[in-house]
Amino acid sequence: MSRHELDVRGLLCPLPVIRAQNKVETLTAGDILEVHATDPGALHDIPAWCRVHGHEVVSTAREKNEICVVVRVMATT
Repeated sequence: MSRHELDVRGLLCPLPVIRAQNKVETLTAGDILEVHATDPGALHDIPAWCRVHGHEVVSTAREKNEICVVVRVMATT
């Protein structure tokens, strides 16, 4: 298991989800991806994407204009 970070600050929907999806495709099951965003939609869009694709949302946090979504990769296609 490895931990990875993805900085999508300054990008607007749908780019944070697309970039997260592209990054997850390079990871293996069990890896952790920490996504840092500023688009408020990422707080809902990334967890929704995870539900559809079977990944686990470990945590979500929002502090001022910063959003952090931590995802555990469950399987890759």
